Amino acid sequence: MNTDLLELNRAVIQRKANGKTIWQPRIGCWYDDRVFRGEQLPGDFKGFDKKGIYEKIGCSDRLYNFNHCFEIKYDSSVKAYRNKIDELTCEYIYETPVGKINQIIKGNTSNPGQMPVKWWIENRHDLKVYSYIEEAATYSFNMNTYNKIYAEYAHLGLPTMFLPRVNMQKMFIDLSGVENAIYLLSDDKDYVEGYFKALSIGQEKMLRVVADSPIEWINYGDNIHCKLLPPEIYKKYVLPEYEKRGDILHASGKFTFSHWDGDVKDLLQYAKTSFLDGIEAITPVPQGDVTLEEVKEALGDEVFLIDGIASILFNNTYPLNMLREQTKKVLNLFEGQLVLGISDEFPSDGLLERIEYVNEMVNDFNSKRD
Repeated sequence: MNTDLLELNRAVIQRKANGKTIWQPRIGCWYDDRVFRGEQLPGDFKGFDKKGIYEKIGCSDRLYNFNHCFEIKYDSSVKAYRNKIDELTCEYIYETPVGKINQIIKGNTSNPGQMPVKWWIENRHDLKVYSYIEEAATYSFNMNTYNKIYAEYAHLGLPTMFLPRVNMQKMFIDLSGVENAIYLLSDDKDYVEGYFKALSIGQEKMLRVVADSPIEWINYGDNIHCKLLPPEIYKKYVLPEYEKRGDILHASGKFTFSHWDGDVKDLLQYAKTSFLDGIEAITPVPQGDVTLEEVKEALGDEVFLIDGIASILFNNTYPLNMLREQTKKVLNLFEGQLVLGISDEFPSDGLLERIEYVNEMVNDFNSKRD
């Protein structure tokens, strides 16, 4: 196995790469949309799978497929099942000694995405049931699965994973939706905070398993957006969980980073005090709400930037010279503290030749640091 990209990935996050970076564009959504629609890939990539695209270009993949190594199991008091409602709609159900809850998910015909039409948590009863479910969970790491994925993919980069979301972000995105979560926090604060406590206890069990695993860099898949998660809520609820995660994972030598993929200007004040080694997906203008200079000021020399190039620069919305200039700027501003990627992901109408173009720029940048 050629492990150059794996070793470079490791050297970069350990600050042992002499200022080099690694180019890690995430193309999963772009690729999955084409598979879903039965489309051929463009040009010389016709017939390739996703791994083959990375191999042909010669760039790295952020290997979140190692999440499959971590398994969750509930005790026998929790029963889980599902009912298919129609071709696009499915109901998921948990039954517990303290009650039953359900979620209804609906897909669509244009892409593989799915969205809830009925959320898991919408009232006090649901909070009570989901608290029970969190406390009934146990976690384990499957080394056989790890070895299989490693053998197939590790030549493309360093194994990584993303953790389940913390408290408010889990409510917003996974369990309640934003509107329900805000009303519950306002009207039933004690019940919400009771759930957060149960979740924290459950996730600590997971963190201990992660800390003992061979995965070296760990993402918090929180999808933070300051227009939904204002500073006061971040500071009260999210920050204490990040401190807890940092204490446990840093004690095992893990590199930690969180996914901030919306507007982030109001939260950048916490970039250096959130017990993180890096932040993923901060999106600069012309797409996000911050400049690269503002990001550099907030991260200082301490915190890594993971990604850094606005995704809309990879389609025909903006000319190639804007992609070139933003790439040059991020490479130079964050030299020695950068895993270069697309903030947030390669767009569905993105052009693979632009990924190849950045790959050439990165190779040139790195060659001057040999």
